[in-house]
Amino acid sequence: MASYPSYMELFETGELARRAAAARRSLADCALCGRQCHADRLHDARPKSFCRTGLLAEVGSYFAHHGEEACLRGWNGSGTIFFSHCSLRCIFCQNYDLSWLGEGRPVTAEQLARMMLELEQRGCHNLNLVTPSHVVPQILEALCVAVEGGLRIPIVYNTGGYDRVETLRLLDGVVDIYMPDFKFSDPVVSAELAEAEDYPEVARAAIAEMHRQVGDLELTGRGLARRGLLVRHLVMPGGQAGTREVMRFLAGLSRNTFVNIMGQYHPEGHIDGHAHLGRRVTRSEVDEAFRIAREEGLQRFDVK
Repeated sequence: MASYPSYMELFETGELARRAAAARRSLADCALCGRQCHADRLHDARPKSFCRTGLLAEVGSYFAHHGEEACLRGWNGSGTIFFSHCSLRCIFCQNYDLSWLGEGRPVTAEQLARMMLELEQRGCHNLNLVTPSHVVPQILEALCVAVEGGLRIPIVYNTGGYDRVETLRLLDGVVDIYMPDFKFSDPVVSAELAEAEDYPEVARAAIAEMHRQVGDLELTGRGLARRGLLVRHLVMPGGQAGTREVMRFLAGLSRNTFVNIMGQYHPEGHIDGHAHLGRRVTRSEVDEAFRIAREEGLQRFDVK
């Protein structure tokens, strides 16, 4: 089993700083996420990018999260940092105030590093970076500061799945635990609900790269996530998420893929004019998703 946190070796050799510098330069012609806006986020205070984020990352909140998967929250909580804005922005987003409205405040690398260290000092088991796809350069820069300040807990990359493989390669050896969503398997659905027809294709490539880097989820003797891939799949009303195709893909990666099948969908966000999104999912729909996952050969699930 690999030692962790994985970023220590990169920090000690100077590779982490080199990647942070390269990532920062890439902001001048940004193609970090699936949107590939090619906006100048390095120099423009209000860049014409989908994420509407410039040089500084924006943070909505940070705290010890006790509502995450059991293997992340443990007994002291998962040290969660919620980044504002989003490069996917699903119309039903349960964090609408952050992803669409951009509530939060800009932070420097030093301020972000202090948040990381504070969460570690509170006893959090990991550093859980939520909606990080558009702020990878800022995270890497802050991580250099935080590691020098003593950060030693594993990093969780908690993403909607709309990640470019090229960007994920900057995180190879940095991230210990990848936790992507696989939201939709149908391009028509993803076009309607996230204006991202290519989401299924991008997510499949991204999740395959994540698995290549960290493999199946490994747990400590006390049940904490140590390293590996954990995939979330939100059950949608009327089967809109395309659960069978998602589970078939994940089983194709590995039948030991750890999956959280989530049944908490409820009407939220910007769903006016989308009547099929106007109800919660039923218990039978959630049970059906679990049945499908098992039929496709998966066997490791998060159970609340």
